[in-house]
Amino acid sequence: MADSRLQARFGRLGTRFGGSTFPTGAGGFFRWWGHALMSWLPPRVRMVLGMDRGRLLLQREADALQLRLERVGEIRDLGHLPGMADAFPASDLDPLAPVLTPAAAELPRWLLLPAASGLRRRLVLPAAAAERLRDVVGFEIERQTPFTADAVTFDARVIGRREADGQIEAELVVVPRATLAPHLAALGPLASTLAGIDVAGPAGVPLGVNLLDPALRRRQVDRWRIWNIALASLAVLATAAWLWQVLDNRREAADTLETQIRSRAEPARRAAADRAELVALLEGQAFLDRLRAERPTAVEVMDEVSRRLPDTTYLEKLAIESDRMTLIGLSTEAAALVSRLQDSPLWRAPALTGALMPDPSTRRDRFTLTAELSPEPTTKPAAGAARGAR
Repeated sequence: MADSRLQARFGRLGTRFGGSTFPTGAGGFFRWWGHALMSWLPPRVRMVLGMDRGRLLLQREADALQLRLERVGEIRDLGHLPGMADAFPASDLDPLAPVLTPAAAELPRWLLLPAASGLRRRLVLPAAAAERLRDVVGFEIERQTPFTADAVTFDARVIGRREADGQIEAELVVVPRATLAPHLAALGPLASTLAGIDVAGPAGVPLGVNLLDPALRRRQVDRWRIWNIALASLAVLATAAWLWQVLDNRREAADTLETQIRSRAEPARRAAADRAELVALLEGQAFLDRLRAERPTAVEVMDEVSRRLPDTTYLEKLAIESDRMTLIGLSTEAAALVSRLQDSPLWRAPALTGALMPDPSTRRDRFTLTAELSPEPTTKPAAGAARGAR
């Protein structure tokens, strides 16, 4: 329902000055969109911006011509003038120029006919007919009115749009040419200055149609149009220059940032390499520390060996390589050394390698004994205390 009201509202706004009805094409859509935006502005703002210049209504009343100004939906009386044809001498000058302000003299002039001079008929048409409403209703004149198309002037306007089937409701307004001729004759030279002909409604408000033939409509030349186009072009160029400057500034900032990143990338890579090397050294040192902590020290091994070997044993060599201990020496109890070195917490699996070789000079047997070092026991402080006490 809201959409129908908007369409009917902006459709009437588009047909008020003989324009198109509610749009369906791209061009019509932009026109409707512009009118829609304009309708939201306050009346005074539209007047200042020149969006609603208004129009000058000429209405014949007896032997006088009523001048009215219609602007932003309001109609205001300007005055009465003699309306007979002989009251306006034929000349190249505008007959209304002496009695109107320059701004009012430049407004489009419309002849407003009485409500009784026109015949109105309501029609239901397809939605596609809104694009060329005047041409479509031209074929309905002979069916809807007792006149032929050549004997009348006509126009149509959109009243609303049905929600059920999407069709539009239009109103055909017809005025016989015989009825229009006296009104044009009474205007005299002013008839050639008309931009349109409208019909008053029941309350005296114009319906918003244009009964004047399109070929006879006078186009008002906007003196400020060239200036407006020039100013708009200048604004577009200024905006484009500003956007280009902003883009150039962003590009320059991006180039500066990229240069700074490149200048700092090499020190960052060197720092990362140094850090990786330091981490590797620390991890290697930690591994060696853990490995050293898991094995007994050489002092502890020598102390344990000296306590377990008998006094008749003489060591020529004690070697510790990785987790392997080698003992080479002379002993009178070489065969019993394995049993003496058993059950030590510092090594395991002691064994003699090779045969015992008697030494005639010392009357002892030469032996070679090996063992695998064990991880350092957790009761190291207690064992050290016991050895100290012994």
